[in-house]
Amino acid sequence: MSDESADERTYARADGLEGLLQRGRGLGALLAARDPEGAAELVYGCVRYDWRWDSVDERHLYLARLIRDLDLPPGPVVALLTLDEDACERATRVLELLAKSGSLEAREALRAHVREGEHWLAVLESVADCWPAAWWRDLADVARARIDGDERLRGDPEARETLRSLLGPAAVPHPSRRVSRLEVTPTSGTLLTLLADPGAREDAKVRALRLLACRPPEPGLLALVPSLSNTDGQFPLPGLARAVARCGSLAVPAARTWVEDGRNWLVRLGLEILAEHGDAADIPVLTAHLTADLEQGSWCGPKVLAAGLARFGPQAAEAVPLLRRYWLHTPHSYERPAYLEALAAIDPGGLEYAYTESLWDCEADARMLGIAGAPDLPQVRDRLAQLRDDPLETPEARRAAAARLGRPARPAAVRCVNGTAGG
Repeated sequence: MSDESADERTYARADGLEGLLQRGRGLGALLAARDPEGAAELVYGCVRYDWRWDSVDERHLYLARLIRDLDLPPGPVVALLTLDEDACERATRVLELLAKSGSLEAREALRAHVREGEHWLAVLESVADCWPAAWWRDLADVARARIDGDERLRGDPEARETLRSLLGPAAVPHPSRRVSRLEVTPTSGTLLTLLADPGAREDAKVRALRLLACRPPEPGLLALVPSLSNTDGQFPLPGLARAVARCGSLAVPAARTWVEDGRNWLVRLGLEILAEHGDAADIPVLTAHLTADLEQGSWCGPKVLAAGLARFGPQAAEAVPLLRRYWLHTPHSYERPAYLEALAAIDPGGLEYAYTESLWDCEADARMLGIAGAPDLPQVRDRLAQLRDDPLETPEARRAAAARLGRPARPAAVRCVNGTAGG
C-alpha cells in the first residue's frame, strides 16, 4: 500500500484537517477543537473507514477522545456495530473507551450487542479486557446460552476457549491435551549443512533458522543468506532476519554487499544490519534509501533507517529535511515517534512545536515524547493536567504527566458525555 492508494482510497493532504485526522496527528485534534460541528463528519469518517497504514497504528483512543472532547453523539459509531466484523471491531474499541469516559449510551450499546448482536463474542472479549468486571460479568448467562444455541460456535474450539478464559473453566468443557515428547536438537554445524543443501525442504530450513536465532552468533550463516529465500525468491525464509541479527556487527561486511543486490528482501536485511551496526561510512547509503522510500511512498520500515541515522548524531545532518517530511506526512503513525527521536538526536533545535503537538498525537509513544520534551508554557501545562487526569490515557503517560507537573494524578472521575453520566 502507498500514499497514493489505500484500498483504492487516497489520503487527504497532510496539511489539511481531513488528512491530519486520517494520520492521527495532534494538529488534527487541535484544529477540530476550533470547529467541532465542521469536524464531526471527518471524525466519524475515520471510524467508518480504517485509515491506519498498519494494524499496529493506534487510533481508537485518539478517535474516542475526539468524540468526547468535541461533544459529538456516539450514535454514528453505534451504527457500525451492525456492519461487518472489521467495522464492528473499530466501533467497539471506540465505544468501550467512551463508556469508560462516562457515556452510558456507548456502554449500553455494547452490552446490547453482546445480548443480541452478530459479533457478540468479539465484543464481549474486547470489553472484558477494557472495562471493570462489574460492567460485563452479569452477561455470563447470556454468553453461555448464545454459544450453546449456536451450532457453528459450539464446534469452534477458539470460540469455546475465548468464553472459557472470560467466564472461567466451568463455562465450557476443556478438551484433553497431549504431552509432546522432548526432542534433542541438532548442532549448529548440522543446521548450517542443512541450510546449504539446495535439496532440503523449506520447512526444515525454517526450523533450522529458528533454532539458530536462539543460539550464539553463527558467522557461517552469513555466506548462505542470499540463497535463503522462499521458492519464488520474493521473500526471505521465516526466521532468517532474527538468525542474522544474532551476528550483530559481524554481519556488517556482508550487509554492505546485500544492499547492492537487486532483491528487495536482501537489500532490506542489509539495511537493517547497517542501521544498527554500521559506521559513519554507511550514512550515505542509509540516507539514499530513506529518500527513495519517501519518493515511493513506502511508509513501512523507514523508522529503522531513521533510528540508524540517529546513532550518528550531527554527522547525519543531511537527513534532517527528510526526517521532518516523514514526521509531517507519514500515515504509518506507529513510526512517527521514531522520526521525532531521530531529529532530536541529530538536530534538536526548533522541535518545540513538534513536541507540543505530540501531546495530542494518536500514538502513546509520541505523547510520551511530548510530555518529556514540550516547552514549559501555559498551553502545555494545561494539556499535561488533562493527560494526567484522563481515564482514557495510558497509565504510563498519566504518571509521566503527573511527574512533569510535580503533582500526583487525581483519581479518575466519571465524566459526562452528551448529557449522560456513567457509573
